[in-house]
Amino acid sequence: MAPHSSPRPARRPLTPAPFVLRLCLHLLMAGLLVLAAVRAHSAAGTMAAAVTGAVYAAGSYLPPVRTSRRAAAVWLGVLGASWLAMLWLTPEALWVAFPLYFLQLHLLPVRWSLPAVALTAGAAILSYVGHGAALNPGVFIGPLLGAAVAVATVLGYQALYRESERRRRLIEELIGARAELAAAERHAGTLAERERLAREIHDTLAQGLSSIQLLLRAAERALPPDSPAAGHIERARRAAQDNLAEARRFVRALTPSDLEHGSLAAALERLCGPGAGAYGSEAGPRVRFSVSGTPVELPTPYEVALLRIAQSALANTVRHASASRAEITLSFMDASVTLDVVDDGEGFEPGSVRPSSEGGFGLPAMRARAESLGGTFTVESAPGQGTAVAVSLPLSPEDRSPTAGGTA
Repeated sequence: MAPHSSPRPARRPLTPAPFVLRLCLHLLMAGLLVLAAVRAHSAAGTMAAAVTGAVYAAGSYLPPVRTSRRAAAVWLGVLGASWLAMLWLTPEALWVAFPLYFLQLHLLPVRWSLPAVALTAGAAILSYVGHGAALNPGVFIGPLLGAAVAVATVLGYQALYRESERRRRLIEELIGARAELAAAERHAGTLAERERLAREIHDTLAQGLSSIQLLLRAAERALPPDSPAAGHIERARRAAQDNLAEARRFVRALTPSDLEHGSLAAALERLCGPGAGAYGSEAGPRVRFSVSGTPVELPTPYEVALLRIAQSALANTVRHASASRAEITLSFMDASVTLDVVDDGEGFEPGSVRPSSEGGFGLPAMRARAESLGGTFTVESAPGQGTAVAVSLPLSPEDRSPTAGGTA
């Protein structure tokens, strides 16, 4: 609990109809005070009832009582003192103890309210006996039963309120999570469509224009130097070349941003370097990247698939493997390009993999991405022996020309 001197935020209503509940409590207190004043056998008792009512009315309309625990405690202390004076003067003040229970339970923390309720019930019993009433079980049962009913009602109601608030927050979190999931799905769908378009343009338009250009060049070489068709073939070849460059520009515009500023090898090296998210952070494993063989220019779908598989494999290593080291190797061979991701983590049984509780389908998605390009995907792992992920994609003869930069 905060110190007495610090204000507390305004109370949220415990029910959808706080006005009705407050009105009922005011009417109950007013009715019992009027009853005590009417049945008092002295003017002093009537005056004490009036003073208690005035203190209660003042506190009900003072904002600090609703915003500060210290102000609420002071007001309850003054109200309790006036009630004790009234109790001293007339036994009819006994009935006012019941609304006092509810006030104490509502305005004070539990560790203070329960002792306050017990003291109020004890004072009511002692007053009743002190005014000469005969001792019988009802003298004790009445105040104690009223206190028990008030405690059970208020604490039970507060427990229901906390549960409803927990459910409300859970619903808000679910709504927010659903909105985030929908946004993530839309973003993933956009990226997938971009990659599909890039693959289609590369595999159809770009390859077709490249073939047309090669055929026109061959036809140009086969023509006699003075052939009237040579100029037309030259213009057709240049048009095919210009359209091929335009198609490749479209493919570059649709590829992931990681591949916009360099080759696949450069993107993978940035993925493993310091500051590259969770992969290169101090909290994760140390990641090393290497290239084997002579790099060649890969089709855009190959670069996208290998980059995404490397990202997904490293994400699994960081989240699940508890590894200290990981290594990515990009190997260029005569008939294929291979990506290997190896870590020294906890390992697992590949045959027992199930979708995670977070909805992850990393390994199946990587396998599907590789197989959609005619490649193979393998996972080797065992408990305590780390994990090795390998993907191999076939290379056609036209894909095997070395890149201008040589090795990465």
